[in-house]
Amino acid sequence: MALDDKKQPIVVKKIKKGGHGHHGGAWKVAYADFVTAMMAFFLLMWLLGSTTQPQREGIAKYFKNPSAIQGPGGASTSMIKLGGAMEVPRSKGQPLQQSKAPQQPVESQLDKARLDKLMQELKKQIESSPTLKDFKDQLLLDITSEGLRIQIVDKKNRPMFDLGSTQLKSYTREILDELTKTINTVPNHISITGHTDATPYGRADYSNWELSADRANAARREMVRAGMPITKIGRVVGLANSVPFDKKNPFDPVNRRISIVVLNQATERAIGLDEGAPVAGDSSPSPQAATSAVPAPVMPVPPTAVQTPPPLIRPVKPPLPSVTSKPPVPPGASAPRGNSVQNAIENVLGPPPAKK
Repeated sequence: MALDDKKQPIVVKKIKKGGHGHHGGAWKVAYADFVTAMMAFFLLMWLLGSTTQPQREGIAKYFKNPSAIQGPGGASTSMIKLGGAMEVPRSKGQPLQQSKAPQQPVESQLDKARLDKLMQELKKQIESSPTLKDFKDQLLLDITSEGLRIQIVDKKNRPMFDLGSTQLKSYTREILDELTKTINTVPNHISITGHTDATPYGRADYSNWELSADRANAARREMVRAGMPITKIGRVVGLANSVPFDKKNPFDPVNRRISIVVLNQATERAIGLDEGAPVAGDSSPSPQAATSAVPAPVMPVPPTAVQTPPPLIRPVKPPLPSVTSKPPVPPGASAPRGNSVQNAIENVLGPPPAKK
């Protein structure tokens, strides 16, 4: 038995390992998600670096409700107007630079700042002045599209004018005198407008239109008397009861008022006021006025000697030699015979001298 076991062949099995099996495409999906997330991240970083805080708030509101404004067919027409975009710095430490966007003219900004400052000064004057402090509830200040508006309104027991009259009350004169001092500190023109309530006037030939215009002119005369140059007043208007202050109650005494508007430069140009005219608060004449006021010196022109041109001399042509014609041949006689060249010469120079 032992010998049989030794003779039994030994079989060695070699297992060849093949390639890896197919694991599917799940990794491709994961990689695509990763790349998409990275792209979204870089877009977010770009938006944070190239926009301002108000623009980021607008983007956030757009994504919260993107279809708030719909166009034809339900398409959204809401566009985010970023204006001038900011340039992302290329090097470390370089600050963000805002690209240039349309700005208001410097002249308009200065004019607006001047009117805002005047409004604050008038408010301080109303609070500190003993004359104006008692009437602060009848002095209304606001900024309109035309400029700074100062309204002096009536109250039931304290009107600015006598009933149906253009005569100013004594305290109305004091109010206008105080306001004139402060308004004269700015170079802007003013507009004065008179208003009435809806109560009709008692005369047939005199209505609220005439009354409002006459009251506006009465305020103008008082302000001129208080020291305002007449060139500063650009417009005087009477509107009767066409623009009530209290639209719900057109008969309210508050509708009877005088409006003084310190005009901005845009309104001055719109109504055709001369910008070069000097006004109060601007003692120095404008460059245009200064240029037109000083005449340019007239330089005398030295007399110049008038030289007559020399007479025109034309060249004289030499006289042509006189041509003597031969005496005519009498009829019936024969012409002398000779050389034709000699005959031509004789025709020009004449016959040769006779031989001696």
